[in-house]
Amino acid sequence: MTKALKTYIAMLVATSAFALVATFLLFPVRPSIAIGVDSRTIPSEGARMLGVVFWTVVTLFASAMPVRMPRGMMVAVSIAPVIAAMNLGGPTAAAIVALVGTTEVRELRGRIPWYGTLTNHAGIVLPAIAGGILLEALRGSSTDVPFLRDFLATIAGAGLHFTLNLTIVSGVLALRSGQPFIGVLSSDARGFAANMFALTPLGWLMAQMYVIAWWASLLFALPLYTTRVAYHRFVEMRDMFTQTIGALAEAVDKRDPFTSKHSWRVKEIGADIGREMRVSGAELEALEWGGLLHDVGKIGVPDNVLNKQERLNREERMIMNAHPVLGAEIIQPVSMLAAELPIIRHHHEWYNGSGYPDRLIGDEIPKLARILHVADAFEAMTAQRPYRMTPLTAEQAVAELRKFAGIQFDPAVVDAFVRTKWVEGVSDPGRTVQPRPIPLIAQAASRMTHASPETAGVDSQ
Repeated sequence: MTKALKTYIAMLVATSAFALVATFLLFPVRPSIAIGVDSRTIPSEGARMLGVVFWTVVTLFASAMPVRMPRGMMVAVSIAPVIAAMNLGGPTAAAIVALVGTTEVRELRGRIPWYGTLTNHAGIVLPAIAGGILLEALRGSSTDVPFLRDFLATIAGAGLHFTLNLTIVSGVLALRSGQPFIGVLSSDARGFAANMFALTPLGWLMAQMYVIAWWASLLFALPLYTTRVAYHRFVEMRDMFTQTIGALAEAVDKRDPFTSKHSWRVKEIGADIGREMRVSGAELEALEWGGLLHDVGKIGVPDNVLNKQERLNREERMIMNAHPVLGAEIIQPVSMLAAELPIIRHHHEWYNGSGYPDRLIGDEIPKLARILHVADAFEAMTAQRPYRMTPLTAEQAVAELRKFAGIQFDPAVVDAFVRTKWVEGVSDPGRTVQPRPIPLIAQAASRMTHASPETAGVDSQ
């Protein structure tokens, strides 16, 4: 755990603890949450606490099966009963229900370290308190509030709860993974927004039914379970899509015994470079999927060319160089992979404009394609190939990347790569300063002679 993450967690827990104590002192539990029993049997205060216990138990069941989102966030339908408790009992009731009711089975079994449990609960309690206070301010202290005003106040309180919770969790994940905060925040914001719009009205309805007959609110267990199943199905479908992409990449790599697992390693290297360059969550996902699929066009390359151990002749080189275009054509009908198309098509473009297929230059080359080009080249240099049975060492490969920085590779990407774990402890000759190519000269030169990675520069096939 980094020092920054430790400081963040300590401040979060301390702030939540202070807010919890202040809420208990300033905001008594509202009478609306009192469970509908004979007041002669249970005093008013006891009925209120019994109501808090009821919503805590409901929340415990709703928290039992959280769904892990793609970037690590855990989503549970327990927000609906927390919102109901917020509406009925105010910020104090919401705080108690959020603190105790969101306890997960994995916490009780010791699968989460104590500081992780504190962080999780602090990240839920503080937003519940803030949302409850806003709801109280908008609705007022009167017990007779029009339905529309009560509903809109609940929506506002829940909106603040969701926003603050998402911000807190994104901060933890960003510090833990090294990803940019905005990237983590935006990657799951859409899913959280859908969560809010689905569960907030449900929580409000549960509160309204509770006032009429407390047991009637339990009828919403089925919609809550259905919502949880929908989240789980979404994650399952995404995982299945990722596995399908991986299987396709593996099938391409299996055509050549020297490139087994090549695409997986390129994906991992590219993702690590992306993290160093602080790309967004969506860009990181595109790098991962683009890394797996960057060589899919080699399906159309004949075996006698793909596995040839001698130097390729001009005609064979033209066939090999067509694989980025063919790969983009194969993937183009898949609308979900639109962000990966530029990576697949342009991962062999050179920084000085002498690459292929479109001879783009400098920043004209998509940033993610420039990242993957470095990852692809390093993996190819440090692995056996039919035309080079003795791989380069990591130190030699880094020297080649530095040598051709500004010519074949984006110098900023090479700088980011040498900070990754892939070359940890490897001697680095340092950045080779290359003059930025002048587009008109570079484009004219590329029309006269087209340098190929096998005859000039670094091989990244």
